[in-house]
Amino acid sequence: MAGTQVRVLIVDDSPLIRAIIRRGLSQAARIRVVGEASDGLDALAKIKSLRPDVVTLDIEMPRLNGIGVLERVVGKAPVSFVMVSTLTQSGAQITFEALQKGAVDYITKPQAAGGATLPDFREQLVAKVLAAARVRGRRVAPTSGTRISRAPTLPPNQARGWVVGIGISCGGPQTLYEMLPAFPSDFVPIVITQHMPAMFTASFARHLDALCAMTVREAHSGDPLKQGTVLIAPGNAHLRLARRGVELAVKLDSGPLVSGHRPSVDVMFKSIARVCGSRAVGVIMTGMGRDGSEGVVELHQAGAYTIAQDEATSYVYGMPKAAAATGEVDHIVPLPQIPAAVAKLLSTSARRPVSAS
Repeated sequence: MAGTQVRVLIVDDSPLIRAIIRRGLSQAARIRVVGEASDGLDALAKIKSLRPDVVTLDIEMPRLNGIGVLERVVGKAPVSFVMVSTLTQSGAQITFEALQKGAVDYITKPQAAGGATLPDFREQLVAKVLAAARVRGRRVAPTSGTRISRAPTLPPNQARGWVVGIGISCGGPQTLYEMLPAFPSDFVPIVITQHMPAMFTASFARHLDALCAMTVREAHSGDPLKQGTVLIAPGNAHLRLARRGVELAVKLDSGPLVSGHRPSVDVMFKSIARVCGSRAVGVIMTGMGRDGSEGVVELHQAGAYTIAQDEATSYVYGMPKAAAATGEVDHIVPLPQIPAAVAKLLSTSARRPVSAS
């Protein structure tokens, strides 16, 4: 939708939240708020009459909730939905149900009007609305890897000792819903840093686990890296790797924000570079900002392979673009080809570190 304004309908039963969303979106020249609705039935009528490109959709509303709106609209009208959810355990569960029913993305409500979270909320809101407009009308829901090139099962001698690290942010839930089911049950260990609130990562891992052949869990300190397992960094802790005898294990810490985030992709990638060296593949995917770009440099210079998602398949081409600009990315790959590309790299000889003679 380059060069055209994105038409947005705001749906929330709270006048305060509607006002915060309106003010946030008004900062973006490419966005035009065309209306507001206070409940689901009102939303259905205004989606039909106003024909927005994107709807910011509250979940809990009188008369008809957000899930009910999705069930009546997704796949039947050229509109995308960004859920606006509460920062609670129940909010997380319903949010991921909404993503499975076709919402493009979500954002959690700011904690208080005028609070420190408002600038970040507004920046993320604009990015997520613009990203949702790119996929307007396309049903975005979990797949079984049918659109994705599946990663083959690797012979044990090829898989042994490898680790895959994935860094991802805005648009990440739907991207991982599409990609992770393409990995077989005995694939090499995968660790993921996804920018997400602390109360959401455990629920997110459970939803992914139900879709994937690999076992997907929220990481805990001391967890060993095992073949066939995906570990996701908790929403309030950096994920690092450490040697524990002959095996690798996860270490979590709640240190300062790095690259503006905790968990940080840079922290995870740099840890993988130090601990795994050339026996690793780092994948940087859709997201705002630059988190991961410094880590990609360290990974590549340690001899690891590096992949960045391409612009066409990224919801937000920020993190992959910043990584590619370092010159330390081996391959720029569209989403459907990433699992097969990762598997292919694991079946080749490890790279030499940059400092090796």
